[in-house]
Amino acid sequence: MKDEALLAHLSRQPHGRATVKTLTRELGNKGARREEVERSLERLARKGLLIELRNHNYQLASKAREFSAGLLRMHRDGFGFVILDQKPEGIEGDVFINPDSAQKAMHGDRVLVRLGRIGHDGRVNGEIVRVLQRANRQIVGQFRLTRRGAFVVPYDQKIRQWIQIPEGLEIPAPEPNPDRVGAQPVQVTQVAQLNGMMVNVEVLDFPDDDAPAIGRVVELLGFEDDFGVDVEILIRKHHLPHMFPLEVIEQARAVSREIGPREWEGRRDFRDYDIITIDGETARDFDDAVWAERLDNGNYQLHVHIADVSWYVRPGSPIDHEAALRGTSVYFPDRAIPMLPVELSTDICSLRPNEERLVMSVLLELDHHGAILSQEFCRGVIRSRERMTYTNVYKLLDGAPAEQAPLRERYAQILPRLECMWDLALILNRMRSRRGSIDFDLPEPIIEFDEFGEMVGVSRSPRNIAHRLIEELMLIANEAVASHLEASLRPSLYRVHETPDAKRVAEFEEAASRFGVSLGLGAVPVKKFANIKRTRDGRKLRKDVVVSNPSATVTSKHYQRLVAKIEGRPEERVLSFLMLRSLKQARYASENLGHFALASRAYTHFTSPIRRYPDLIVHRILAGMTFEADSLKELGDDTSFTERRAAEAERELVEWKKMRFMSERVGDEFPALIISTTKYGCFVELEDLFIEGLIPIDALPRDHYTYQENARRIIGQRTRRCFAIGDRVRVALVKVDLTDKRLTFMLVDH
Repeated sequence: MKDEALLAHLSRQPHGRATVKTLTRELGNKGARREEVERSLERLARKGLLIELRNHNYQLASKAREFSAGLLRMHRDGFGFVILDQKPEGIEGDVFINPDSAQKAMHGDRVLVRLGRIGHDGRVNGEIVRVLQRANRQIVGQFRLTRRGAFVVPYDQKIRQWIQIPEGLEIPAPEPNPDRVGAQPVQVTQVAQLNGMMVNVEVLDFPDDDAPAIGRVVELLGFEDDFGVDVEILIRKHHLPHMFPLEVIEQARAVSREIGPREWEGRRDFRDYDIITIDGETARDFDDAVWAERLDNGNYQLHVHIADVSWYVRPGSPIDHEAALRGTSVYFPDRAIPMLPVELSTDICSLRPNEERLVMSVLLELDHHGAILSQEFCRGVIRSRERMTYTNVYKLLDGAPAEQAPLRERYAQILPRLECMWDLALILNRMRSRRGSIDFDLPEPIIEFDEFGEMVGVSRSPRNIAHRLIEELMLIANEAVASHLEASLRPSLYRVHETPDAKRVAEFEEAASRFGVSLGLGAVPVKKFANIKRTRDGRKLRKDVVVSNPSATVTSKHYQRLVAKIEGRPEERVLSFLMLRSLKQARYASENLGHFALASRAYTHFTSPIRRYPDLIVHRILAGMTFEADSLKELGDDTSFTERRAAEAERELVEWKKMRFMSERVGDEFPALIISTTKYGCFVELEDLFIEGLIPIDALPRDHYTYQENARRIIGQRTRRCFAIGDRVRVALVKVDLTDKRLTFMLVDH
């Protein structure tokens, strides 16, 4: 049963509504069976395109007036908001859910809500009618024994309901986990030993009205401060698949490590080329390898070779199913959760030096402006000459003479290749810059550990010319593949980044104006009142509508120019963050919508199939496999979700480790830089540690201070002492809030 056919049929029904029985009868003459109709209805309801009403009634979400569906996002204070799949006319923002109604569901659940009266500002309250899809079948939390019995208190404070554990608790035996790093689960023989321990609980009965959630403990993780337990908690909080099923491991181990005649068939031989990989010092999986040379006609020949994961991971296999479920590898500071078993990710698929490996290759000829003159895509076999690191490539190309000499002797054979690649990378970077590609160049935090695995600091991740070199070569390869697949008219998967909403741009322009800068749009998109149709209760509703001036359409070049203008200025950090917030999130889609930030007409992800499932799909399409558009759309949605899930878990763990690290340093003094000023105080970044915190305005010494919004500075009323972005100060750590992940500092005057 095609979902589109069912939607089309429903759209012809009165009010877009029909029962399962009616739909089965009316679609039966077209070959649809009841089971097919029910499965299609369930899929469409999960996507929010249909609303499931009473008595097996379904209605098009676009025609539903009283009910709507969406995702519940809870606040730790007990209330919540539902982000609607489709907003009925007249509604602004999300639907507010009061604490009593919010108790019927949990954070992350998809729910059906009954909408209340729409306010004059477009705001609306709602009531949860039914949970459509549960997000938390298992919940990680702290086991507590109380007078009322045993409970698990969820680690995620947005999950407000405690999970009651019935009497007669069976204590699970600890299971060996070869992927786990750090403390292993402890053996517990008495329930009292569980008190205070972090556990994973399976929810047997979800909360409903006054009935509590009921569950059973299925996994013992250890105590929160135990080494390695922080990672285990976040893995379960974000529901990250982290243990490979036995059948996946067995299949991975059965993969041949030999490259025989079957593998060679139809492949190009690149083994005699001086091909290299360039990765970080700690990398274990090598997806990509590169080679380049300057041709006699002045053009450049570039080869980008990517691990041919699609040869080993066949569609529908256990490994493929698990890879799709994971969607991406997840990288924590002290461990990784790979998308593929290590037998593939760090062995036969990894482009290790001096070993024959199967690849998918992009062969390009480019002119001195970076334009592609010819391209070829093929399967091949390589033998990488060197496993280069970013550090050594940087030293070779831009290091001090004393560093260069021994390395240039060691890598004399491949040095000309590296210099050619760097020349080409500069050309490609200038080409991207001309068309408006945005480069925020924001640093990422790196957690530093000692030899015992204990955290000793936080630093900024390096980004030198070696990183830029490989980045430019991967970008042009991804663009070439995307353009080729689009020209072939085959359904494909793209990496898209859409033009920002006019409302978000207007909000950024308002904030940027306080710093005396602008995107330079001329007439900024403005808000004006516009009458809309009557609401359900008959009232006329006036709503703020953002109306864009056609002459002020934003392009990536507006952002690019502003990034260049603020470079090196004290407010660069905060403005770059605000610019990022004004942009949409990049995602995977079956429709080519272009990539705004890269100013690219067509872009995809092709270069990392070991760690990203969309890249594996693109490899299959490039090799001739055909996908239906619906299947690719669903793949795009699923892999966009798994990407965001992984990024959120990675970011949260880094913040956790920062807070734990600083919790032992209360009272210590640090040199710091003011990176933002608000009415609440000064936000500072510690100079020696990539860590931020707040100096509250009422904690500034020996005066009463006020915030001057226009000048973006804090001034003492009596002393006229001023604090502004870019000022260097000395601070002492006063408080670490582990719950909110916040640091509070005080100013130290010497």
